[in-house]
Amino acid sequence: MINDLIYMNGYGLYVWSAFSFTLISFTSLFVIVKIQYTKERNKFVAKFGLLNSERAAFAKTQSINKEILSNTSNI
Repeated sequence: MINDLIYMNGYGLYVWSAFSFTLISFTSLFVIVKIQYTKERNKFVAKFGLLNSERAAFAKTQSINKEILSNTSNI
């Protein structure tokens, strides 16, 4: 019974290699995105610290932030 599941009528090599490739790809993509997110979060915390209401109001007044916020509100 377990051999039938592994061999899958001769297609087991293809099926299991595709499954393992997909699993490895998704896992590596998750790890890479998590590492990048952590780096960007640390950069943000280093630049702004804990973003209180005073700093949030200051960030809204900066021209680059206004440009970014105006572009995202149209989405």
